[in-house]
Amino acid sequence: MLKNINSIFDCKSELDFLELSIDTFNFQYQNNLVYKNWVDLLKVIPKHVISLSDIPFLPIDFFRDQVVISTPITEKTIKFTSSSTTSSFPSTHFVNDIIFYEKSFLTSFELFYGSVQNYCVLALLPNYLERSGSSLVYMCKRLIEESNHPLSGFFLNDVDDLILKIKKLKTSNQKVLLIGVSYALMDLCDKELELSEQFIVMETGGMKGLRKEMLKPELHKYLKKGFKINNIQSEYGMTELLSQAYSLQNGLFQNPPWMKFLIREINDPLMIRNDNKTGGINVIDLANQNSCAFIATKDLGRLVKNNNIEFLELMGRYDHSDTRGCNLMIDNF
Repeated sequence: MLKNINSIFDCKSELDFLELSIDTFNFQYQNNLVYKNWVDLLKVIPKHVISLSDIPFLPIDFFRDQVVISTPITEKTIKFTSSSTTSSFPSTHFVNDIIFYEKSFLTSFELFYGSVQNYCVLALLPNYLERSGSSLVYMCKRLIEESNHPLSGFFLNDVDDLILKIKKLKTSNQKVLLIGVSYALMDLCDKELELSEQFIVMETGGMKGLRKEMLKPELHKYLKKGFKINNIQSEYGMTELLSQAYSLQNGLFQNPPWMKFLIREINDPLMIRNDNKTGGINVIDLANQNSCAFIATKDLGRLVKNNNIEFLELMGRYDHSDTRGCNLMIDNF
């Protein structure tokens, strides 16, 4: 772990990020047995890792059947788990410092949206509220608490109560964050509920088999039409990460300074692309000091630049044939 773990939030430049990443890599190679075994399997020599593209990325599947930790589990460790609707083997992320997770998502939120105290937070997360161990529910719970607004809260199945609160909020100048899983937001907009531009509608993905899967542009078009607003925003996060990226418009995600996306070649998962072509998404999340900061996801995307700012555009998910190269390596782990 970095000597000053909070230094990741002071990351100001590409050089800062590189130095923090290399330090984190060396620490996790020495202290995370799962990650060390993976690096050794790839025959990567740690002293030769001097750039971001040199760093091996751990396939996200390892969080399903391995204990991915870089510091010992204690009685204070919190266990976050993914939804079992996407797999019979949910991912497990052991978080040894919950305060650090809170600092990560609160600092990131403020970076993109300003103080959460300026918002009323309405969280529409039915499936997630019905189970324990959701990192998304934990994040929204803290956002609701930090907002300190009397109408902030979670909504499970009482949509009528949510609609009443929304109508009340429309008569004020209060900023509102309506955050929810995709299918629940679609159900809500089917109620012919017209919102106003003081509302930020943020979808977190997830049909959970309750709606037809669709690409984000199609989903956003549906929600904009239903809510009669001009923009839908998105959050990109997952159980295995302690940081989030946000799309404020046009479906393009921007990450906080302590998080970075790299794109890997589809047919060669160990090669990092340096163009704007579609490939597998690798994530460096320096907030993952206690687990693994270098994760190869099953998402597809590409990097695009706009006004010298790099954004991530999500393109979908790998199918089974796309992942055969990595899967063969995992089977031999």
